[in-house]
Amino acid sequence: MSTEAPEITKQLLTPPRVRRAWYILCRSDELGKAPIPRTLFGDPIVLFRDAEGTAGALVDRCPHRSVPLSGGDVVQGTLRCPYHGWRFAPDGACVHIPALIGLSDRAVHAATAYPVRERQGYIWCWADPTSPPQTEPWSFRLSSEPGYTVVQREVRAQATIHAVAENALDVPHTAFLHGGLFRNDADRQPIQCVVQRYADHVECEYVGESRPEGIVGRLLSPSGGVVTHFDRFYLPSIVEVEYRIGDENHILVNAALTPADDFDTVLHAVVAVRTRVPGWLLRPLVMPFALRIFGQDAKILAQQTEIMHRFEEQRFVSTELDLLGPHILKLLQRAERDDLGDLQRPPTRREITMLV
Repeated sequence: MSTEAPEITKQLLTPPRVRRAWYILCRSDELGKAPIPRTLFGDPIVLFRDAEGTAGALVDRCPHRSVPLSGGDVVQGTLRCPYHGWRFAPDGACVHIPALIGLSDRAVHAATAYPVRERQGYIWCWADPTSPPQTEPWSFRLSSEPGYTVVQREVRAQATIHAVAENALDVPHTAFLHGGLFRNDADRQPIQCVVQRYADHVECEYVGESRPEGIVGRLLSPSGGVVTHFDRFYLPSIVEVEYRIGDENHILVNAALTPADDFDTVLHAVVAVRTRVPGWLLRPLVMPFALRIFGQDAKILAQQTEIMHRFEEQRFVSTELDLLGPHILKLLQRAERDDLGDLQRPPTRREITMLV
């Protein structure tokens, strides 16, 4: 194992904010006839549907007297302010001022609109209303693939996107924080880890890993086997964990992370599972353990956030065993600066051996 000196990272409390990107604000089925409020990077946003059912997103502030538009209602496909009844279209245009005789200057009186896409049962919002979208939202793999049991969950963590992404892709902590559910400290084995960092994502392949001996691993693959295991992070906020055990067992965990605020992250998880265990039986067996695991993660992340605020800094001492966390932070920092460089350049590659 390498004996490199640890890498010490210190920064102020404000984490990287990648605004020129898509984030999920809600599930499609949450947005019905009434407007709903959300926050993105701490900014208030209101979502609603027009007469054709198309979703729109506006800054949750009426340009007239700064009343939250989310307290209003939808009238003829427009969002009506609860204070004076001004009405706004999904593109922000002010289409009606009840007490005004004649035409209004719609550009002057307009609300600020965010670009919106509805994909795979989610409402996505482009976080920079001043720039047109440069990409399309993330597509969840296997979400409609035959033979897979798909589970969707929304959970919340009081932590930064960086901290939540690192936690989701960090293998060493599972033997301690989740001892017995995934792995145990006493059952560690040496495996080869291959980390490749690209311009817009980073991944780690774990080579030679046996099926985890914890309860969840035994449920997913009772007969054991060698695991093909990848952990991936894609800018700005996608984490992906993929396991293959033998020919029949395949687990893909996708999660889109939304920064409601700097230290408040919403995870929209889509889990696709194919095993010999029937889906109707797998769901009630595995879900309680999965929720318990997340509960443990959420608790430790909240404690981490509390300490960061107490010391008024984010401080990390990393070793070569922190495989993805430092890369994720650097990717986020570069994306915030719009400095990704050549997306086609070859990845950097690093291999280490660790005990898991």
